[in-house]
Amino acid sequence: MPWRPIKMSEASPPPADTSGPAARRGSLAYIIDDESSIRQFISLILQGNGIDTIEFIDGPSFRESTGTPMPELVFLNVNLEAQDAVTSLEALNKSGFTGAVQLMSNRGSAVLETVRQAGEQMRIHMLPVLKKPFETSAVQKIMTQLKLGHGQAPSDIKVNLAEALAQNWVEFWYQPKIDLRRKQLVGAEAFARVCHPDHGVLSPGTFMPGADEASTLTLAERALVSALQSGLNLSRIGVNLRMAINVPVNCLVKLPVGEIVRHHRPQKDGWPGLVIDVTEEQIVNEIKLASDLCRKFAEYNVHLAIDDFGKAYASLTKLKELPFVEMKLDRSFVVGCGTDKVHAPLCKTVIDLAHGFGAQAVGIGLEKGSDTMALVSMGCDIGQGFLFGQPMPEQRFIALLKQRVMVRPAAAPAAHASPAPQLKTA
Repeated sequence: MPWRPIKMSEASPPPADTSGPAARRGSLAYIIDDESSIRQFISLILQGNGIDTIEFIDGPSFRESTGTPMPELVFLNVNLEAQDAVTSLEALNKSGFTGAVQLMSNRGSAVLETVRQAGEQMRIHMLPVLKKPFETSAVQKIMTQLKLGHGQAPSDIKVNLAEALAQNWVEFWYQPKIDLRRKQLVGAEAFARVCHPDHGVLSPGTFMPGADEASTLTLAERALVSALQSGLNLSRIGVNLRMAINVPVNCLVKLPVGEIVRHHRPQKDGWPGLVIDVTEEQIVNEIKLASDLCRKFAEYNVHLAIDDFGKAYASLTKLKELPFVEMKLDRSFVVGCGTDKVHAPLCKTVIDLAHGFGAQAVGIGLEKGSDTMALVSMGCDIGQGFLFGQPMPEQRFIALLKQRVMVRPAAAPAAHASPAPQLKTA
């Protein structure tokens, strides 16, 4: 059967109505802090969880703003003088604010306690003080406590992929990929999500197990088309990123990848191409097939990357001759590599192997600044994880880039902190 060009309404359907109990859209948070890196760091995490943010550089700029919608959460920095923060709390109280306030500071506890008590006297919901520097997990804990953002669906929820595709519940969300040395945005990876009308935003664990072959193939095609279209949308705002998707090898051999790319890719010069992630486990036993796919796809500026690199260590020598562009370190190696004496040498070995194979090394699952700095010292090329941003809808990702593309790269983060990198196009 000849390939039929997929309609964009099928590849990137409009966001489903996820106003059900397991997900909330339209939540808003204010971030009041004079440090741009802190504002951007918190914004990345919140926006990745479906929470819109409005940033203010200080208390006066917040208090002078008029006509802004009421937030459900306010991150308020406390400087040496407590009065400015107290004045901001008074302004919130007068506006009828009913949300929660998260104080944050690197100042002494006496100043923070003064502000916290002042807020409680106004009957404002004051959260426990957050001392700087703090990790991504601290912000995630706040969202969980307040039940803001997309949340997590119960583990027993299962959704039929065929139904999700037919009902246009499937979306593709994008997570930033960061050049660890230059501190610049260099790409984004697409992840499938089901926006269920009752259960909210669901991850693949709820809809991929047990999926039939036809549905899996349809999902792969939509992922490919959606990533190409997203690259085109980004190019329209002057951002050229290499997009990445995950597609099983058995789907790659059945899809007319070249025809799909020709039909949907951006036609502008300088298109950085597309990366397709395949797991090492799928590749090691199909070396000839992988080699054929690499050569075939290169003609269309489509390249393969190995996911979960390092799991099948005994088979790595088989991969040496294959022209993969990226090798993604298995998450279990990356987590804790900044302090774990076992993980660190494993990461270094796998990074060196990737470079020896002529590929870039990608560290995934990064959530701590200490792990990031360790990977930088080992020569890892690209980082990806909640530290830099969670997967988010395309519209939110583009909106975030519009805010960040002109920001100068920040200095490397301290090993004990988790400041957000300044997003800048490569």
